[in-house]
Amino acid sequence: MLREHTPPENDKEVICVKKRAIIIVLDSVGIGEMPDAAEFSDEGSHTLGNIYAQLKPDLPNLLALGLGNIENSKLPPVESPKAAYGRAAEKTHAKDTTSGHWEMAGLPMEVPFKTYPNGFPRSVMNEFEMKIHRGTLGNCVASGTEIINLLGDEHMRTGKPIVYTSADSVFQIAAHEAVIPPEKLYNMCHIAREILRGEHLVGRVIARPFRGSDGRYKRTERRRDFAVEPIGETILDRLTRRGMDVVAIGKIEDIFCNRGITTVDHTKNNETGIESTLRFLKSGKGDFIFTNLVDFDSLYGHRNDVRGYADALKYFDRKLPEIIDAMSDADILIITADHGCDPTTPSTDHSREYIPVLVCGRRVQPAALGTLPTFADLGASVVDYLTGEKIEHGESFMPKILKSETV
Repeated sequence: MLREHTPPENDKEVICVKKRAIIIVLDSVGIGEMPDAAEFSDEGSHTLGNIYAQLKPDLPNLLALGLGNIENSKLPPVESPKAAYGRAAEKTHAKDTTSGHWEMAGLPMEVPFKTYPNGFPRSVMNEFEMKIHRGTLGNCVASGTEIINLLGDEHMRTGKPIVYTSADSVFQIAAHEAVIPPEKLYNMCHIAREILRGEHLVGRVIARPFRGSDGRYKRTERRRDFAVEPIGETILDRLTRRGMDVVAIGKIEDIFCNRGITTVDHTKNNETGIESTLRFLKSGKGDFIFTNLVDFDSLYGHRNDVRGYADALKYFDRKLPEIIDAMSDADILIITADHGCDPTTPSTDHSREYIPVLVCGRRVQPAALGTLPTFADLGASVVDYLTGEKIEHGESFMPKILKSETV
């Protein structure tokens, strides 16, 4: 157990246990459609429930925490959950990664990012093409894995990058690494990021490098996300202003434009993200550890790969005891998501869903949290636990779950 020592008082050593909060985002692991799902064409979406109905993945550790006890989880409940459990609704009228993480960090958006179901306006594309000194292909709503196979050969012949979007607020640029090297692709993304502001404010510009030949192409792990700076204060800003160490693992630094972050490990997949989280837990470093595990979304949800998604859930479940064992007495872990991406539905886009909330630690007593009205309750709880302060948006659930001797 990590301890911080203060000078002896009255010949007795006073020991203060360092508090840490950890949020692990299982990217896209939603837990059922929200009431307004029809507005997003997401009726029937239930990422966890529909996967479980098809394949019954073995998730003993998540279920033991109370995953199946969450309202309408469609997973089997246990008699005595080991964690506090519930679900959260997104206040922002959106279902994208950036708005989900921002709201989780205490910053819901009154006006969501722009989406382009018919492709981007010609004025935007003309400016982009002029500044990158070449034309483009695509400019449509598409699956990323499908469009590179459809237009990859033409891209190889012409050198024109492939631009596409989805139901989410994204401007995605795909290019073969041998035609447009990743660093050059990243520069194109910076150019697009500067264009897509104001009336055309898009949540993320995403670099999508790929490899392959002759109509058979595969995306690489050199993806990069280019978000906009948060439009207000997040809990990351607040904690770093107090001198705390905020650790960003995975694409967290991209989502927050590296603001309010002191330590970064930009892992590329679930395995390295989990191992990085374990290293920080075991080292005692960090006051707030914020991890995103991207594979659920990028490799399986968007590709409608139900089997792959289920296997990824099983892998996380197997690693969960190791994560919990690495926590110190005063660590509190929140396992959650940022939206849904149901691989069992025809859509390959994100889905408008509740997110699961599981909270565990030696100081946490099991409790039913019900349905939280905003993702911001997670950020409010982190700040409350680490500092005792309140934030503008969200309400802390810590008073409901901390054991009495720790309050």
